[in-house]
Amino acid sequence: YGRLRRSYLQEHRPGLYSRLVLSEKLFPHLREIDETARQRLEQMMPELMKSAGATEALKASDPIRWVGLMNSLKAQAEEIILNELVYN
Repeated sequence: YGRLRRSYLQEHRPGLYSRLVLSEKLFPHLREIDETARQRLEQMMPELMKSAGATEALKASDPIRWVGLMNSLKAQAEEIILNELVYN
C-alpha cells in the first residue's frame, strides 16, 4: 500500500510529494500508510465474512464458493482501503 501511495503522490500530488521528500518524511509517511492499511484489512475481513456468511461450514461444504466469496470480500475491503488511505 505504501508503494501505491507513493505512485499516487508522484502522479497526482507532486507538490505534497516534493515537500515530503525534502522534509525527509516520505518514508515514515509511506510506512504509516502501509501499516494502517494492513491493520484495517485485518479488522474489516472478519466483519465482511460475518455479514456475507462466509463460515467454516460453507468452507467445508462448498470450498469453491467459499474461495470466490473470500476473493470478492477481499477485493471489497481493498477498494475501501485504497479510497480511504491511498488515494486520499
